[in-house]
Amino acid sequence: MTQPLPAANALFTPLTLGDITLPNRVLMAPLTRNRAHGDGTPNVGLAARYYAQRASAGLIISEATQISAMGKGYIDTPGIHTPAHVAAWRQITDAVHAAGGRIFIQLWHVGGISHTSLLPDGAAPVTPSGVHVDSQTFLAEGFAPVSAPRALALSEIAGVVADYAAAAENARAAGFDGAEIHAANGYLIDQFLHDGTNRRDDAYGGSAENRARLLAEVTDAVTGVFGAGRTGVRLAPTGSYNGMTDSDPETTFSAAIDMLNDRGLAFLHFVEGLPGVETSADDHALLDRLRRRWQGLFIANGGYDGDRAAAAVADGRADAVAFGRAFIANPDLPRRLLEGAALNKWDGDTFYGGDARGYTDYPSLAA
Repeated sequence: MTQPLPAANALFTPLTLGDITLPNRVLMAPLTRNRAHGDGTPNVGLAARYYAQRASAGLIISEATQISAMGKGYIDTPGIHTPAHVAAWRQITDAVHAAGGRIFIQLWHVGGISHTSLLPDGAAPVTPSGVHVDSQTFLAEGFAPVSAPRALALSEIAGVVADYAAAAENARAAGFDGAEIHAANGYLIDQFLHDGTNRRDDAYGGSAENRARLLAEVTDAVTGVFGAGRTGVRLAPTGSYNGMTDSDPETTFSAAIDMLNDRGLAFLHFVEGLPGVETSADDHALLDRLRRRWQGLFIANGGYDGDRAAAAVADGRADAVAFGRAFIANPDLPRRLLEGAALNKWDGDTFYGGDARGYTDYPSLAA
């Protein structure tokens, strides 16, 4: 962890994050916006402007981006597994860099949080053990229950890891500065971590260490492309989103963090809470214990405002803070926080899907 800083300046001092230097500690969290084309190609005309508008973030972490056709879980989310995807993302990263920004891709496989209509040849979603959780996905017709999944065969897991490696190679070719591995919020890697959804009796199930094996192998695959200094991981140790349950989350996530500590990553990023979901005192205490177990740079995320974020960095609880909805509505969020300016209000009706409204039309202070 870095040294504590005065609260007034904490968010606006440079930070060395692995192999890159950030000008501030106000980061843009990964935010699904459902504005890609149906084949997963980003809508460059919208997305290049959207991300470039937010280039003053210390670091942009892109919206979750599926590593393969089988990794898709929602309509109009982007991929990074075809030449068209790479070419489109290259225009977006070029726009961010031209605006002075830095951008990591968030690599994503949804696992069981999908629907047969979204997957090749109407395939069933894949999960560790075929557990069908009570959750929903987003289709052209609106929200719908996820389809019944099937369990991944042991022989298939190496192929999933290879898909992560190929996606990382594509992301590097597309000009991303690094990658965050999405291991949170009830998607495939998180499904392997939690014993409520991982009931395997092979090398990927049973003990907490075995359940973290897929995360370990994916991390090694991605760092093999970007290097450890340009790779981070996102976890949700107290999350129940998408039907996640665990009989002993402290043991589960301690094992995962111990494994990640050995790999010298650029950062660990916690989802500490979700909008509208109350986080208990016990959950906060668990998050604090797990954060202290982590030996590297830590990114906090979950309902922070400017004052709470500055205090978290100043007292050493976090090295940087990722903002979600505030960055949706305020493309120049770092400047607004620095100057104490009023924030634009977000329009939740335009979060998922649509056009420029609620996406690129929020005004900056300069406007």
